[in-house]
Amino acid sequence: MAKIGLLSDSHGRVPTTRAAMRTLIDAGAEVILHLGDVGSEQVLDELVCDLPVHVVFGNCDYDWQPLAKHAGYMGLIVDHPVGYLDINGRTLVFQHGDNRNSMAAALAKQAAYLCHGHTHMKRDEKIGVTRVINPGALQRAMEYTVAVLDTEQ
Repeated sequence: MAKIGLLSDSHGRVPTTRAAMRTLIDAGAEVILHLGDVGSEQVLDELVCDLPVHVVFGNCDYDWQPLAKHAGYMGLIVDHPVGYLDINGRTLVFQHGDNRNSMAAALAKQAAYLCHGHTHMKRDEKIGVTRVINPGALQRAMEYTVAVLDTEQ
């Protein structure tokens, strides 16, 4: 896989999540990662598509177990609290971003990519050998944003 669609912090916003998914699919995403603070079963329903979709939950997904059950029922892949993808021998770690120890562990393991949400602020920087990406947020942000990580570019 080369293009990974990233979205985060939907906080139950169905129309915004629907638009975000359309944007990611139109951009050629081959897999989708929702990086937490899903907020509702209806948002999970909007993630269903013909692509593999992975989900982690965030600090505002207080009762995440029923959400995880619904996600599984809908065919989404639940990787909570931390997910890992192998991309041509390189590791991509994804999580919500509210656990400092977990974030530090990904950096210590020198993952190629660390994708997270939580802060509602876009981020794309290198820390050591790790590229750290936050797609921004779909709620409580000046601008609603998503990101596509092209691992071949």
